[in-house]
Amino acid sequence: MNTGTTVPARCDIAVVVPALNEAESLPELVERIAAAIDGMGRSWEVWIVDDGSRDGTFAVAERLAADRPQVHGLGFGRNFGKAAALAAGFEAADADVVITMDADLQDDPAEIPNLVAKLEEGWDLVSGWKQDRQDGFIKNKTSKVFNWFTARMCGLRLHDFNCGLKAYRREVTRRVRLYGEMHRYVPALAHLDGFRVTELPVRHAARKFGRTKYGPDRFINGFLDLLTVYFLHARRTSPLHLFGRIGLFFLAAGSAISLYFLGLWLAGHGLRLRPALLLGLVFIIVAVQSISLGLIAELVVAGRRPESAFRIARRV
Repeated sequence: MNTGTTVPARCDIAVVVPALNEAESLPELVERIAAAIDGMGRSWEVWIVDDGSRDGTFAVAERLAADRPQVHGLGFGRNFGKAAALAAGFEAADADVVITMDADLQDDPAEIPNLVAKLEEGWDLVSGWKQDRQDGFIKNKTSKVFNWFTARMCGLRLHDFNCGLKAYRREVTRRVRLYGEMHRYVPALAHLDGFRVTELPVRHAARKFGRTKYGPDRFINGFLDLLTVYFLHARRTSPLHLFGRIGLFFLAAGSAISLYFLGLWLAGHGLRLRPALLLGLVFIIVAVQSISLGLIAELVVAGRRPESAFRIARRV
């Protein structure tokens, strides 16, 4: 990973912009970010994270950094995905408040003061809500289904989990781990870690340059990542409660089947190899494996609880 400039001292607001083949939009985006935050009277910086672009995005970031000391660039040698780009930006940014936004000009930098003001009401993360989303019909409808399902799986009632425009306190960006395609679930991850999360309606514009970077595979990957969030975070306080319930269900079903055939044998009926008898034995084996998995998961997370609880506890 190449670094465009040295890391500056901590400022008030850092804007992290993951970019993949967005060379055309970056100059205008940086100008609009500067205008929005300069009007607030806050110190600021922008981190443009080039995620393996092939259109000269990093070269544009270098030129912008030469013109403005607040602009900095990070560049991956190949495409690692938006989650990796955000993680690199979070690590590099040194500010009390971190703003994320997409590089395609669909997110409006003029919303930054509103997001910061909402954050200062006492929230830890403010997620943008694209009420009037300027995308195609299919993308709009599938996103609604995704948001509805995610809200119910994670217990966080948001309308738009995957909006690129968000505001974070520094503690959230230092705590949340991003990998794979977990960027879709940053509000859920923060919520499950004990942070206070809300949303704010924001303006959304049609894409001005280039084309969307998301294809059909995002639905499969998104669903699998949601399962990861649910199992590793929503139930991590006691994994045995989840896997133990599954194991007890199969144990009860397998035991009932086995007891039925035991009763037939005690009544003098000969036992034969039947599918139902095999099914009962399989259920018992699955039950033992599920409970064992829960116990192993308990051992894995047991060492993480004290540190995790300490890091999210608030000092009075």
